[in-house]
Amino acid sequence: MQLIDTHVHINFDAFEPDLDAIAERWREAGVVRLVHSCVEPSEFPQIQNLANRFPELSFAVGLHPLDVEELWSANSEQEILTLAQSDSRVVAIGETGLDFFKAENRSEQIAAFRTQLAIAKQLDLPVIIHCRDAAETMAEVVQDFWREQGQVKGVMHCWGGTPAETQRFLDLGFYVSFSGTVTFKNAKQIHESAKLVPSDRILVETDCPFLAPVPKRGERRNEPSYVQYVAQHVAALRDVSIEQLAKQTTENACRLFGLTISESLAPN
Repeated sequence: MQLIDTHVHINFDAFEPDLDAIAERWREAGVVRLVHSCVEPSEFPQIQNLANRFPELSFAVGLHPLDVEELWSANSEQEILTLAQSDSRVVAIGETGLDFFKAENRSEQIAAFRTQLAIAKQLDLPVIIHCRDAAETMAEVVQDFWREQGQVKGVMHCWGGTPAETQRFLDLGFYVSFSGTVTFKNAKQIHESAKLVPSDRILVETDCPFLAPVPKRGERRNEPSYVQYVAQHVAALRDVSIEQLAKQTTENACRLFGLTISESLAPN
């Protein structure tokens, strides 16, 4: 069985002491590819080094909406564009998006998000979208961009929206990725959304080191091998086998991000 964790942050300090052991565990769990998201462009060299170390790692470049107020500048567009073109292992722009839960700089976030959508459009790359308490505005911004500049492919990552919100982003052509939150007992709307997404548009992720899934929820650090628990729970919700869910989500991730799986990365 092969799995792809479509959203990790293994450059964070929490992983530094035992990253080789963590990699061994994700390989043992059947995780054959990982997509490393980027919170801010300054992380790029560090993420590149991790990809040099772990050949199954591809990555993105972008600026997280919660960092827009402090870090977005007149140079940010060119910086992200240049970095994205500098390494063939860049498979997405992001994570970008909107977060109105912790920040009030809505117009600045929207402007930075639109710029990163334009970069993705120019480079024909998908966007990794963070959306928290901003689904209505997000959909409106995307629809406006689509009308003005054309469609961009992408994924709603660590999705926690209602079924109605889920359907709206599916109608816009996005993939939807579920994290450890889908394993939480009281996350009813996420459960319903996980049942709703078509089989050719669903992905799984850890968003590690955050949001460890059941049965690891009590642990302070999530890790890529735990994507197996996300996949198991999503499979149960959709009443399919874990093997079927793993196969479908792996195919979907390869299609969206342009990934391939070499024989050397496949589990024994």
